[in-house]
Amino acid sequence: MNSLLFDPITLGALPLPHRIAMAPLTRSRAGQPGNVPTALNVEYYRQRASAALIITEATQISQQGQGYAWTPGIHSAEQVEGWRQVAAAVHEQGGRIFLQLWHVGRVSHPMFQPQGALPVAPSAQAAPGKTFILDEEGRGTWGEVPVPQALTLAGIESIIKDYRQAARNAIDAGMDGVEIHAGNGYLLDQFINSSSNLRDDQYGGSVANRSRLLLEVVDAIAAEIGAARVGVRLTPMGRFMGMGDRAPLTTFGYIAEQLNERGLAYLHLVEPAMVGVEKDPQQDPAWDYIILKMRTLYRGVLMLAGGYDQASAEKALAEGRADIIAFGRPFISNPDLPLRFRLGAALNSGDASLYFGGGAQGYIDYPTL
Repeated sequence: MNSLLFDPITLGALPLPHRIAMAPLTRSRAGQPGNVPTALNVEYYRQRASAALIITEATQISQQGQGYAWTPGIHSAEQVEGWRQVAAAVHEQGGRIFLQLWHVGRVSHPMFQPQGALPVAPSAQAAPGKTFILDEEGRGTWGEVPVPQALTLAGIESIIKDYRQAARNAIDAGMDGVEIHAGNGYLLDQFINSSSNLRDDQYGGSVANRSRLLLEVVDAIAAEIGAARVGVRLTPMGRFMGMGDRAPLTTFGYIAEQLNERGLAYLHLVEPAMVGVEKDPQQDPAWDYIILKMRTLYRGVLMLAGGYDQASAEKALAEGRADIIAFGRPFISNPDLPLRFRLGAALNSGDASLYFGGGAQGYIDYPTL
């Protein structure tokens, strides 16, 4: 069968054998103490190395950047060593892997913050949601997020430095590149969207000002590791964690045009088919227009994610909507997803109750062909 999904493509200087990427998937299984990748995580990624590109689970750039229990970091020597083992295992299988850099901003809890401080955000406005915390017995549970503290200019500068160091740490750990997580209601997205950014300084108000932090982070990381090793993930029109923008096409179109000038590996857009892990029943029909417009504005490699199956992915490639399709949940239960697509084989069903936290069950025990 002639399949566009199996056409090769190049990201920056990195050749990919096909166009089936593994989307970033938070699984909350980092080793404790220290949020360090373990042998369990090594095996999980090794099993999925046939993806054209693995984008790792969101990985906090600092202790301040953590918002969920048992998520990995990339800011300590132990974490770097843990990720080094992951990267080596993927490369030994012939795979390619980018590490996703994450700061959750206001979607956090004092239990994760240095000295039990309040989480940080562009403005002192709470997210309308919960985060995955620990109860008194150390078990995972969903807890309310507090009103965050608004970042000072010095705090913003410190976070830019954290991103730059985290990118260096990722490359030192053997990663092929990094993806900057600027979507899904987390810190960079909070600055971008008018609903969550109420600042009146150079980081708030106008589209250029609200986009400033993302672009400064991109430039700092590109200066450190090279733009060809950098991707950016955005969620235009995403509603998760209270996101919303008064003029999404203007805002995200501006960002796309700015990223054009920077020679990145790719731009990764998440279509608003999902809110968190649930299907969005209120999907805005204007999304199709915006994604096609973004495709026109961004001239580099475009990756799309958001509830795709094999047929809809092939259709998106055929229509020129994207160059690469990232699959999330299908990769959880189908470590050999590209082979199954190539052969037209049936897919394993996943167990959503085992997505977050736990051990090997529902993580590394799904069968391959």
